[in-house]
Amino acid sequence: MNITVIGAGSWGTALSMVLADSGHNVRLWAREPELSAHINEHHTNLFYLKGIVLPENINCYNDFSESLKDSGVILFATPSHVLRSVALQIKPFLKGHEMLISVVKGIENETFLTMSQVLCEVFDGIIPQDHIGVLYGPSHAEEVALRKPTAVVVASYSASTSRTIQQLFRSPMFRVYINHDVIGVEVAGSIKNIMAIAAGIADGADFGDNAIAALVTRGLQEIKRLGVRLGASQDTFAGLAGIGDLVVTCTSRHSRNRTVGYRIGKGETLDDIIKSMDMVAEGVKTTRSVHGWAKSLNVEMPITDSVFQVLFEGLDPKEGVYRLMTRQQKEEIIF
Repeated sequence: MNITVIGAGSWGTALSMVLADSGHNVRLWAREPELSAHINEHHTNLFYLKGIVLPENINCYNDFSESLKDSGVILFATPSHVLRSVALQIKPFLKGHEMLISVVKGIENETFLTMSQVLCEVFDGIIPQDHIGVLYGPSHAEEVALRKPTAVVVASYSASTSRTIQQLFRSPMFRVYINHDVIGVEVAGSIKNIMAIAAGIADGADFGDNAIAALVTRGLQEIKRLGVRLGASQDTFAGLAGIGDLVVTCTSRHSRNRTVGYRIGKGETLDDIIKSMDMVAEGVKTTRSVHGWAKSLNVEMPITDSVFQVLFEGLDPKEGVYRLMTRQQKEEIIF
């Protein structure tokens, strides 16, 4: 099958490799013309996955028309804050039969829409909702590109679409499970980035393993609380998109969100950290979205509130943890 991957960052490139290993012809779209030229000439992504040789059946383009030509599947791997604008740019090139896959993790600022909801809105009347799915789970691009064992979930608005996406990724080292809870998968996979920032802050401030374990555990309850409020199944949060992705993002050296938190815990400012990074830490923008979303729904999310105050209101990280620890004593309610 001809598959287009929109976004030649580390994750888009790694998934292009999985799809190429599965026998598909992959057209990778890169925003940077120099990156596109380098990938085609050297079969490496020097910007985002140094040292990894890409399969020969991956070709890179800087032009939407060329990258989308004869494509039956389009996989979006852009940063969340540009997904809408990129989707609008490719809209004129679609025929209406394409299947869309989002691997973008985040909640849109202002609208509080998940990424699949953004795609549904942009392509309304062109691509049926049943042709849209999401692929989430504990999956660092660096390890996927090295073909290390990885398991993720696909969820969509149609069981047949989920099965089709599952079959697209036939690589022995990349296993895809089907989950039928689209909102739960997207909420879990997006909000875990906020908890990773919190865990990084705790580590950077040298609060110890006990604090990090508490943040991860209570963070999962926050994610579940909002997800269930939105109609998600609580079982989703015990799976790969929930606890699986949460654990790996909060603990791994590959996690950009954890790294942001760690550097804040060490005393750096958010502005300086963002300026020094060549890749996006989705949790920063997601914190702003989810903080507003939870307030509008009257859902209690104290860790998210604390991370918001640290990132955007100048709260000292240690004071933030102190406030969490000295909140009113409660029963542990796990639902």
